Amino acid sequence: MKMKDLEKLNDEGIENIPSEERRKFLKFGLSVTGVFLGGSVLSLTSAYKANAAVGSMPTMPKGQKFPYSPHYTMVMRQNHCIDCELCKEACVKTNHVPSYGYRTTILEQERPISPTKSERIFMPVLCNHCNRPPCVRVCPTKATFKDKKTGIVMMDYKKCIGCKTCMAACPYNARYFNEDVRAVDKCDFCFETRLSKGEIETACVAACPADVRVFGDLADPNSRVYKLIHSPEKVVWVLRPETGALPNVFYMND
Repeated sequence: MKMKDLEKLNDEGIENIPSEERRKFLKFGLSVTGVFLGGSVLSLTSAYKANAAVGSMPTMPKGQKFPYSPHYTMVMRQNHCIDCELCKEACVKTNHVPSYGYRTTILEQERPISPTKSERIFMPVLCNHCNRPPCVRVCPTKATFKDKKTGIVMMDYKKCIGCKTCMAACPYNARYFNEDVRAVDKCDFCFETRLSKGEIETACVAACPADVRVFGDLADPNSRVYKLIHSPEKVVWVLRPETGALPNVFYMND
């Protein structure tokens, strides 16, 4: 039985994800295990755990490293979010975000758990700093770019002409037009305001009282984000995998 046939039997919907995209996740030690909500949420798990079910998985070639160093990423322990919005307040204060804009926000969903009861689910969202960012691909002036060292998707305000093409291309609605600087603005993992000044956490991570957001270097096996994402007993997912953007923000219930 071929790998594709086995995937069809075990996980309905996975066959709709191009094999090329699955291979790229495997380079990060992750294996696709399911597709939910019409392809808008992709379930992942450690490739080591998946080996027993689907056979040997490809590994990084000897000597090959992650494309960025450090390779910054964020893990959202979603079920811990209480919607206190301290992360949003810290982001606004640190990055001087105007009242009409946002670099991060929290989505809310009401989910029925019984015929008479429901529960609220909160999902923090921000720029996913994709490995294949559509916003970078469509920008006509290269005002939005992926930093070659860290992988952070950044903005060069001086080059931005305000065409808003990147806003339309972003799968996560994570950009807004800043009237004050006449350019598109977005999350940069607090690179300009914190990371470049020696801080090791973003403002939203530092402010979260529930330890929802975990920030770190995905290329470092000793980092907390690496251990969370590659934990064999945990299911990790990303948002909107069908875009092929390969996001660097991961979600889990921990």
